[in-house]
Amino acid sequence: MWTCLLFPSLPLDVFARALAPADSARPFAVASGGHHPRIVAANAAARAAGIRDGQLVSGALALAPDLVLRHRNVDAEAHALAQIATWASTFTPMTSIAPPHAVLADIDGSLRLFGGLRRLVARFTAGASALGYTSRLAIAPTAEAALLLARAAHTAPVRDPADLPAALARLPLTFVDLPEATYLTLRDAGITTFGEATALPRDGVVRRFGGDLVARIDRALGRVPDPRAPFVPPPRFTGRLELPAPAQDVEALSFGVQRLVRDLADWLLARGLGVTRLTLTLAHERYLRARGQSPTVAPFALGAPARTTGHLLGVLRERLVRIALPAPVESIMLASDEVAPFAGKNLGLLPDADLDRVEIPLVDRLRARLGDEAIGRLVLHAEHRPERAMRTVSGHAVLPIAPASLPPALRPLWLLAEPQPLGDVLERTPWILRDGPERIESGWWDGGDIRRDYFVADTADGKATVWIYRDARRGLDRDDWFLHGVFA
Repeated sequence: MWTCLLFPSLPLDVFARALAPADSARPFAVASGGHHPRIVAANAAARAAGIRDGQLVSGALALAPDLVLRHRNVDAEAHALAQIATWASTFTPMTSIAPPHAVLADIDGSLRLFGGLRRLVARFTAGASALGYTSRLAIAPTAEAALLLARAAHTAPVRDPADLPAALARLPLTFVDLPEATYLTLRDAGITTFGEATALPRDGVVRRFGGDLVARIDRALGRVPDPRAPFVPPPRFTGRLELPAPAQDVEALSFGVQRLVRDLADWLLARGLGVTRLTLTLAHERYLRARGQSPTVAPFALGAPARTTGHLLGVLRERLVRIALPAPVESIMLASDEVAPFAGKNLGLLPDADLDRVEIPLVDRLRARLGDEAIGRLVLHAEHRPERAMRTVSGHAVLPIAPASLPPALRPLWLLAEPQPLGDVLERTPWILRDGPERIESGWWDGGDIRRDYFVADTADGKATVWIYRDARRGLDRDDWFLHGVFA
């Protein structure tokens, strides 16, 4: 069972998906290049003004002087199909791109997991809309048939292979990917539909046109296998969004950033990963770049691997409010710099147990607001001297794969910055030694040598357990005791 997601307005959607719903009322269109550019696609507001596909740009501007125009970006369309295929990979392991405007997915093994065909189709349709694309969906037992039915806007599912000949018979032959010369020759002979081409003598068709037409007919009807190259999500996420019009402030970028974050979350889910470091790049207008204007780059890190849209978007919004734009922004790019395996979680039995609750850790919020360098953390360091057994690293530093482990002996949670002498205190109220001594002798090579005998002790009032030591370098005949730590 195959489903085909066709995107008839993809040239427009790659730009319009950055528009907030409140901004969609303005006429917007995509034009071809060349000396006489024509309209390739237009939104509803532009069509209401009388603008049609194939119309000269000069005529379109005469109908709507406030029309926003962008040149068609074929690379952005190909990148969008790859992103859609990545999102579809969250429903099935087998997806395939059918250029220039379609994505195919084998859903036979996913029907039971997602509650049947109707629910799965609803999720595909809603998901494509949430990504910002206008889609047309068709379902058939073969991939070729699903593609042809989607092009013909035949949305009723065809589930039985025996029903394929009747479902495809009336489809125009122009929906089949064939050379232009083949179309013209068949049309001149009065063959204009799929059913009429199927009824032709096979041997004569092969001699006249080669085996391509017969092969496509057989693949569509399920007579021969239809191998499709499976889509594999890229090893690194790089999402780029061209804005319909240059954005003057950060607030105008929020909707586009939200689209990219959703794309990133789909990529992470498809690969079973969580992101730890990201980079948001804001490219300014083209003529400013030609004058040497560098893009605005905002790198940031997370405290732990994350992939939920709410978490990532919350951190990004905190960082965006700190950015001062030196010039209008023409495009946004979001890239994953570091990722890590994401630990799975058990599903709950209650209806609301599987809802994604957005909980942004405090460390991530502080990093986004204050910057990575403003946040530090303590890590263990392989050193016998207690005051040097930890170090402070910046918030974005990468921890070693195998950090130093704690010693087997008992250690306090709170270590004093400087050991405190206890001579007078112990003379007034002696403390009770519970454990020790533990000799720590180290540091002779760097001038910071120590020779101490550590004990775990209880204070005289019994209200605290502390870590004290006697300096063995002064001789055991002197009671030179120091307080070095307090147990929780």
